[in-house]
Amino acid sequence: MAAAPLYCVCRQPYDFNLFMIECDICKDWFHGSCVQVEEHHAADIDVYHCPNCHPIHGPSLMKKRKNWHRHDYTEEDDGRRPVQAGTAVFIQQLKTRHFPSAEEIVVRLLGSHVTWHYLETEGFQYPIIVEDMEGLGLKLPPTSFSVRDVQHYVGGEKVIDVIDVARQADSKMKLSEFVKYYYQPNRPKVLNLISLEFSDTKMADLVKVPDIAREMSWVEKYWPHDSIFPKPFVQKYCLMGVKNSYTDFHIDFGGTSVWYHVLWGEKIFYLIKPTKTNLELYESWSSSANQSEVFFGDKVEQCYKCVVQQGTTVLLPTGWIHAVLTSQDCMAFGGNFLHDLNIGMQLKCYEMERRLKTPDLFKFPYFEAISWYVARNLLKTLKELREEKCQPQGYLVEGVKALISALKTWLRRELTAPNSEIPDHIRPSLLIKELSWEIRHLEAQEEDSSKAVKSQGNASFSPERHHQARKVARRFKDHHRRYHHHLQHQHQYHHEPKLQSNLDILELHTREVLKRLEVDPLKEQDSDAGSKVNRTFKKVVQSSATTVDGNHDNALRLVLCNGRIVCERLRLGNRVLKAERDEALPCQQHHISPEKPSSCQQVKMEAGLQCVARVTHHAELRIKLTNLSVLKKKEKDEEGEKDKEEQIESSDSGSSEEEECEMRNSGSQHKPLKREHPSSPSRVPEGGAVTQGTWSSNSAVCVSSTTVAVEECLCTDSSLSSVFHPSKRHTQNSSPISNQATKGKRPKKGDATSKQRLSKLMKMSTHTRLLL
Repeated sequence: MAAAPLYCVCRQPYDFNLFMIECDICKDWFHGSCVQVEEHHAADIDVYHCPNCHPIHGPSLMKKRKNWHRHDYTEEDDGRRPVQAGTAVFIQQLKTRHFPSAEEIVVRLLGSHVTWHYLETEGFQYPIIVEDMEGLGLKLPPTSFSVRDVQHYVGGEKVIDVIDVARQADSKMKLSEFVKYYYQPNRPKVLNLISLEFSDTKMADLVKVPDIAREMSWVEKYWPHDSIFPKPFVQKYCLMGVKNSYTDFHIDFGGTSVWYHVLWGEKIFYLIKPTKTNLELYESWSSSANQSEVFFGDKVEQCYKCVVQQGTTVLLPTGWIHAVLTSQDCMAFGGNFLHDLNIGMQLKCYEMERRLKTPDLFKFPYFEAISWYVARNLLKTLKELREEKCQPQGYLVEGVKALISALKTWLRRELTAPNSEIPDHIRPSLLIKELSWEIRHLEAQEEDSSKAVKSQGNASFSPERHHQARKVARRFKDHHRRYHHHLQHQHQYHHEPKLQSNLDILELHTREVLKRLEVDPLKEQDSDAGSKVNRTFKKVVQSSATTVDGNHDNALRLVLCNGRIVCERLRLGNRVLKAERDEALPCQQHHISPEKPSSCQQVKMEAGLQCVARVTHHAELRIKLTNLSVLKKKEKDEEGEKDKEEQIESSDSGSSEEEECEMRNSGSQHKPLKREHPSSPSRVPEGGAVTQGTWSSNSAVCVSSTTVAVEECLCTDSSLSSVFHPSKRHTQNSSPISNQATKGKRPKKGDATSKQRLSKLMKMSTHTRLLL
């Protein structure tokens, strides 16, 4: 194996961490520290002669300055090239510029007021200035602390990064060399030291970070002691700048927030809000080729000037774009920290750094690794809040959402460009899944609560809602009055009401009974189209005769008049039908016990049709409905549907034809039909009560359903009455409803024949799609 080549007068292998310069004569490489050449001086050398070539070829040749407004001061000054940032001309122009005062945006507070509770409540969106550090928890050296003292505590051999302001270029040098430069009476260059992190030095004991920065810092809160990655040290920086030092517009790495304290001297901050537009302009400006020739403050709407004097502390929020000018020699202390209040903005800044291909040296150390640690701890926090039934803060929910999106992006990136910062003991896919579930759960709760609050707020405060509610109340009141007040007390309408169809009359009555009985949903026998029209019902077995006797207001009288069916609801009681005089009684809930399905459906339907055929044109039907469900048709608008309902008074005479039908169906010695169940139900006792296990004696059609648990009986009334004017009707009760009371009577002379009545009813059944 060949030996590594040796360089310099020290004959050591090449070390990329050390600055080296090439001799233009012998082409050998030399360490800057070995030949007494500093890195920032190397840019000023035009031709370099090493110590070996110096005796023969003379000293090195230096570049000649030809301008004061360009980074390359050897360019010819023809007046056509723009001024670049950091040059002497630029600094002079910057001092003469006018900027709006930062008092419009900064928040001035006492040190004791800058607490976690305050920032969590009020937010951390604008810079905070504290003129007296008392109450901040900040500890600093005295104002007599000097640059030499820094060298004493940190060590002169520490290599630091300095900025050549005129060229806006970075270079490395030892701290002892910078101290030597600082105390020169005539400084040949403007050098700025802003990146001396001293957490691992003796000077760390002299400085204590403000309490708020330590409490909020992700590194302090979430970084585990057993992490495989080295802990980031970004909390303690010493900034030593000479007069006219300038740092161009930038966002601190990783979108971190910053605390600054000017120990002595003065600094001027130029602040720009991190709005969406400004961030887009900043990214475009940073990636442009002529970045140094354009003052970014001129591209945005507002750029504020903030002068920070000795003894003042500044807290700069996440993402703020800022430039800094050192108006006089200054020493300041500061630090960076990530926190929970602005997670989304921090992630945006980090992704912007990636797009701009920022070197790792100027990025937050292990930003992705600490983000995974934070995600794990935030998941634990969300779980605890959910178990305690507490709602997390809005900023935390939004931050977790942004973090989930970033983690997914990083996880996909690992497949194509492995550069993993995922801790070994974290399962990334499971962590993302659990965080996403917690967010979905919170969103569902938030949506439910917002709907409830919205509906309550609209009902309480919206005048339109009040008007609509009153309108609905009036409609309901009219509906209640129309169907529950006595028909004799109704007033004549001022306009002709809309005529109701036969099916509408039955539907309205059915809905009323449903509301009073509070029955279970009705189930159809079949799912085919025929079952929608020919609905079959089962007979009802009442659980208590007393209950039925107290609920006789469920009767409906149907009267055929001029080829149409009109309805009149009557109350059944004490073996007679009498017109309603008072408002309907409160509904009584009945407990119905269904019977077993019967096997004689067809025979019963035929027998029922034969009975209906004998009913005269004054046929009156009474329907007893129990356990009905909400019908499929939506309830039509109740307004304008009132009909002039003719009131029918029951007469003492009845139809013998109907009585014979009733006797045939419910006589004391009932003979079952061919396919009827052997155990035929008994007749109804006088008084209208139906005991458990009996059938209604007035049934005209009764069909059992084998698939539906609800039961219903379609009944016909045996009592008939003539149509009188309401003023001429009798007030006495109608004749008893009993097969024995009307047995043997025949139809009056002149009434229609059974064949004619059957023909009319069949036509009506065809048009109304109603099976009787």
